Amino acid sequence: MSRAIALAQAAGEAGEVPVGAVVVNVSGELIAEAENRRERDHDPTAHAEIMALRQAGQALSTWRLEQCTLYVTLEPCPMCSGAIVQSRIGLLVYGADDPKTGAIRTVMNLPDSAASNHRIAVLGGILEEPCRQQLKAWFLQRRQATE
Repeated sequence: MSRAIALAQAAGEAGEVPVGAVVVNVSGELIAEAENRRERDHDPTAHAEIMALRQAGQALSTWRLEQCTLYVTLEPCPMCSGAIVQSRIGLLVYGADDPKTGAIRTVMNLPDSAASNHRIAVLGGILEEPCRQQLKAWFLQRRQATE
């Protein structure tokens, strides 16, 4: 999770919402890492989770990531939750809950819904405070810059 936090910091410094994600294989080796890139890539799907899942699929030459763990600093949104379900990720670990768009546990629970064809093991609240503080500080700075 500490690597995901560092990636989120880099995203924030580049003007993106500070979210980072990493994928590790069954041996715990880092196989993919990404940060939010929507603004830089002009791509509405360039969330950290989506980018990391794409890299992991390429690294393993498969879209089936059952033996992998995805670490992300913020609870995934509906789009990312859908991609996580489709990837059949083995374990999702996230930092801070997202009270506005969290689609794992907070606002809705896509992985456990009837729409899901795969059940995901989930650990939320891992290093929650640093993840939350990073987001709060970034949004505060953005608001102050526009005043």
